[in-house]
Amino acid sequence: MSTPVITETAPATAPAAGRTGRPRWFWAAIVVGALVVLSTVRVITGANDIDSSGAVMAAIGLAVPIGLAGLGGLWSERAGVVNIGLEGMMIFGTWGGAFFGYHYGPWAGIFGAILMGVLGGAIHAVATVVFGVDHIVSGVAINLLGAGAGAYLAVRTFTGLPGGGPTQSPPLQQLPFLSVPGLADPLLTLEQKHWWLVSDLAAVLRAVTTNLNVLTVIAVLLLVATWWILWRTAFGLRLRSCGESPVAAETLGVNVYRYKFVAVLISGGLAGLAGGFLVLVASNLYREGQTGGRGYIGLAAMIFGNWRPGGLAGGAALFGYADAVQLRGGGDVVRAYLLPIAIALVAWGIWQLVRRRRGKSFTGVPMVVMGVLALGWFLSAPSVPNEFTGMTPYVATLLVLAFASQRLRMPAADGAVYRKGEAS
Repeated sequence: MSTPVITETAPATAPAAGRTGRPRWFWAAIVVGALVVLSTVRVITGANDIDSSGAVMAAIGLAVPIGLAGLGGLWSERAGVVNIGLEGMMIFGTWGGAFFGYHYGPWAGIFGAILMGVLGGAIHAVATVVFGVDHIVSGVAINLLGAGAGAYLAVRTFTGLPGGGPTQSPPLQQLPFLSVPGLADPLLTLEQKHWWLVSDLAAVLRAVTTNLNVLTVIAVLLLVATWWILWRTAFGLRLRSCGESPVAAETLGVNVYRYKFVAVLISGGLAGLAGGFLVLVASNLYREGQTGGRGYIGLAAMIFGNWRPGGLAGGAALFGYADAVQLRGGGDVVRAYLLPIAIALVAWGIWQLVRRRRGKSFTGVPMVVMGVLALGWFLSAPSVPNEFTGMTPYVATLLVLAFASQRLRMPAADGAVYRKGEAS
């Protein structure tokens, strides 16, 4: 008798609850709507750097490592293994990218970053999948191991090299940058006209067609490939079934251990690649403490995205953009954002008051009050203090997660310890 296998028609492992039910044009409408809002705010406030091509380019560079780390978390958690060790795996990737990149070139650096990330993923997989260690404890241990091992390896491998030292590598050769010929100058001319919407669209187009690093393109392709593999193939269905109901998957012939192990290895490789991006693209060298908590932010982006690639990309873009704005535009741009935030809070609060559902008729009052205060701040202050400007990415993260928390649904068996044979 042949072993039964799970197919696309198996309802037990492809729950409808994992679907968002949104139309295909939803995210396109979000992007267009955001661009209209940004353009309107720019015209009203005069904060031209709010969506300039430079700001968008900086946002892309800051979003890619966050997105790659979050993509690694997505693979792992869709198979049911919580991975808060992304930060440590990124640290492994920074050293691997720098070591291999210095000795063998930038393309070898990509391989080295992925390889070291896979090593971190293998440790996490052995601990959680094979030995059943608590996923959080294992992830914390990976982060500590990554920080310690990265510092030790840097001292042993970079000390004495030209331009290197115990806390940094020598300068590295960068990966190539790509541009669409003939577009940069005309788009820049349109951007500098400061026309409503037209100049903003030109700025965005210039940012995505000029000096785009090849690793950024690879990251986008990996995002699309992840969506296709996990949601359009039998392999992806089996892997997701391990995160929803491993016992049911086992009864249908799925080797749960194998799929969980493969998913965590891929997770580590993607996190390592995120670390490689930091050394090969963002800074052109390895530096101790370089990840700066981006593994945790990638995890937050994955949660914001409801464990789906499209939402993850949106979360990474939002966090990267918030960081880029506060780095480039300073208090003037952050002040400009007080206007749409105030309007959104007041509108949301009024909507909550009107609905009067389930006894929550007064939940909108605090939002209305905060919106009025934000509007008063916008009208009275010429700029936002630098201390608050530096908080912008973190405030944006908290606000977005607070508003999105009611619609989140993690895989049903995410974080649960699974033992082979439980289905029998």
